[in-house]
Amino acid sequence: MTNGRILFLVTEDWYFISHRLPLAIAARDAGFEVTVVTRVSDHGDAIRAAGLRLVPFEWSRRGMNPFRELVVLARLVALYRLERPDIVHQVALKPVLYGSIAACLMHHRLRVVNAIAGMGFVFSSGARLARVLRPIVVRAYRMLLGGRDRLLILQNPDDQKLLIAAGAISPDRIRLIRGSGVDPQRFSPVPEPPGPPLVVLASRMLWDKGIAEFVDAARLLRRANVVARFVLVGDTDRENPAAVPTSQLEAWRKEGVVEWWGRRDDMPDVLVKATLVCLPSYREGLPKVLLEAAACGRALVATDVPGCREIVADKANGLLVPARDFEALAAAIGELLADPVRRKKMGERGRSRVLEEFSEEKVVANTMAVYRELMANRVPGG
Repeated sequence: MTNGRILFLVTEDWYFISHRLPLAIAARDAGFEVTVVTRVSDHGDAIRAAGLRLVPFEWSRRGMNPFRELVVLARLVALYRLERPDIVHQVALKPVLYGSIAACLMHHRLRVVNAIAGMGFVFSSGARLARVLRPIVVRAYRMLLGGRDRLLILQNPDDQKLLIAAGAISPDRIRLIRGSGVDPQRFSPVPEPPGPPLVVLASRMLWDKGIAEFVDAARLLRRANVVARFVLVGDTDRENPAAVPTSQLEAWRKEGVVEWWGRRDDMPDVLVKATLVCLPSYREGLPKVLLEAAACGRALVATDVPGCREIVADKANGLLVPARDFEALAAAIGELLADPVRRKKMGERGRSRVLEEFSEEKVVANTMAVYRELMANRVPGG
């Protein structure tokens, strides 16, 4: 007999593997029957090998056709009614919105954990589409996030303040859990390798991750005769309106200003090869790559924005710079490239901070406490 049934609703299987697999395994080990509902590309076998039940679910994160989206929503409602989970854990904007609507249409009691890992394109971009969608999403959150048996997990206090100020959710419905955690055994420090310094930006290739600013900073440093290699690690994301076109990434690579390594599944190896890890993002939830880099003992350069400043303590384990300012980014990178002793001290402080505050074990334990809270019916009435 199980302790209950948990269903994870996630858009992509790769994201589930990289951000939620340890949590799902902990839930399984705690006696829950765990089902993962996601679009399956390359990681279905890995999910099943972990002893988790997998239900493939086709959808598009960028879908805008109203008829098709209604069909997707109807399929999700039917799936929830068929599966009858005790808890659904819905991760990211579309699963939160669609899954919350589906949960409202259930004929049995359904406890809902919504997890928003950063406010994403809708809140970080100045594009017209983002400005149009922002008030719509806020109104949808206001209708769907509150109520009995529903809790929202956020990763940083800036997002918490934003949603409360917008009237999207009551403060007592929010649980602040900082990121998805990092395994400090898998991501462990080694000395910097010899050779020219390697400056790494690892993320999805999106404009709002500061990709253009990183490239401009690399050009500026090369003109200043700074000897270093600048590397982009990650795929473009065609489902995201802010995706950097593959043609642009290839053009930068051919120009010789940066290297583009594409998607890599061996991130511990990538990060220990790095001298310095950058993320000049416009807004984050709590970026996993900065946690992983800090765990590997690497100094960080990031923007002074929500999410990044949760990890990077300025002048302690890295440097913070203004968003969208490639000159400040170049100056910070150049400053740390010129000072290996300072980089080493920053890396040591970052590693200590991860062990104290951001370990995978701590994040999993805090999330399991949310599940127990819901199952025990100790959530205040809505």
